[in-house]
Amino acid sequence: MTAPTRVLVCDDQALIRMGFATIIDAQPDLEVVGECGDGRAAVDLAARLHPDVVVMDVRMPILDGIEATRLLSGAGVADPAKVLVVTTFNLDEYVYEALRAGASGFLLKDAPPAQLLHGIRTVAAGAALLAPEVTRQLVGRYAARIRPADGDPGNVPLTTRELEVLRLIADGLSNSEIAATLVISHETVKTYVSRILTKLDLRDRVQAVVYAYRRGLVT
Repeated sequence: MTAPTRVLVCDDQALIRMGFATIIDAQPDLEVVGECGDGRAAVDLAARLHPDVVVMDVRMPILDGIEATRLLSGAGVADPAKVLVVTTFNLDEYVYEALRAGASGFLLKDAPPAQLLHGIRTVAAGAALLAPEVTRQLVGRYAARIRPADGDPGNVPLTTRELEVLRLIADGLSNSEIAATLVISHETVKTYVSRILTKLDLRDRVQAVVYAYRRGLVT
């Protein structure tokens, strides 16, 4: 039997923490291994408990959720955690900063319980929670800030076909749409996506989109 996905819940409101924990623990494939009320505690607990997914609020005392996410999943972190940011505030800037910090997904607290559970499972599986078109719209809006002026797309260690697939991912296409565009099978697309993430040392499609914009592969 497969071990349950281990979840750490971090929110400064005790009632919300308790609600999330109750919903998550009621699932046979999920298990809450820890709870905390600030970002610093989340970083410390994650180092000790090694959860599969951290459910992270944004506005918290001591250390906010964005900075905590950066410490858990940001560039240079040796063993990055998978973070699902869940917040009351539907602000593009929060979404952008959360993704830049290394989060794998973003949800609002008023999302139904089923969406929270789907989000945890999606992030645990190594996928991005945001729909491809949402990711493209969001990252595209901040493309000028993401892409450095001296970005050199010529040094990307991908084959011509892998570059094609990466650009289509950044354009917001799903695997099925990429397969139709390139006239290849869905399984072949999955193989290409896996190779791209491995070669570029990226965790998920969100990071692939950010990478593509940063390197000037899409505009």
